[in-house]
Amino acid sequence: GDPTEHETWLASRPPRAEVEAIALVLRLAHETGCRVHIVHLAAAEALPMLRDAREEHIPFTVETCPHYLIIDAEAIRAGATQFKCAPPLRGRRNREALWGAVLAGEIDLVATDHSPCPPEMKLPQEGDFLLAWGGIASLELALSAMWTEGHMRGLTLPDLARLMSAAPAKLAGLDARKGAIAPGRDADLLAFDPDEMWVVEPRALRQRHKVTPYAGRTLLGRVVSTWRRGRRVYDGAGFDEAVPGDLLLDGSAPVR
Repeated sequence: GDPTEHETWLASRPPRAEVEAIALVLRLAHETGCRVHIVHLAAAEALPMLRDAREEHIPFTVETCPHYLIIDAEAIRAGATQFKCAPPLRGRRNREALWGAVLAGEIDLVATDHSPCPPEMKLPQEGDFLLAWGGIASLELALSAMWTEGHMRGLTLPDLARLMSAAPAKLAGLDARKGAIAPGRDADLLAFDPDEMWVVEPRALRQRHKVTPYAGRTLLGRVVSTWRRGRRVYDGAGFDEAVPGDLLLDGSAPVR
């Protein structure tokens, strides 16, 4: 197929490949009792298998990503390699089926799969989906994107807090410190205006590389401020560079 067409990339990663990979992981989890985590669920065809696995009490969790819930493959124009990711973005019906699973509690969490790259690695001149870097930088826009689509479907802010904070913290073994506003937890907080509408302008993004499939999209809801362990690190205008981050290797002491 034409490498500048997203459909060519999509055809190279059919749902069948994803379903077979998930089936293998679930079978091994069933045989060994090992807990597994399914990342980047994009193919709705895998949902019946995952439902059956829950009924069989196979120890697994599953995530999807904001872009699989926000973007339709049908809307991707030729050469628009900023939309390339793996698994590929799939069609509108598939997206709606994933939303149904999120709302039904069948998907445990939503993770960004933040995958930035220098713009030239996306091959914007060639527009080659087969050779371009596959990944979407989602971290900065994930909450607003999820709220934009989710609130219309009845998703609440507490739902998003569970999907994007509490559940990931539990999966990572950090739920004694992260993922909730409670005594004894780290005071990692944000102020979010759920009513502000704004248009994604790549040049205004804080991420180092400004490539984004959300460019020009109108989003609802915006982060106003962010606190890390009780210290404000972002005030809506910029970051406090004097407050360093920590690499958390486990649920105990941070490594600086």
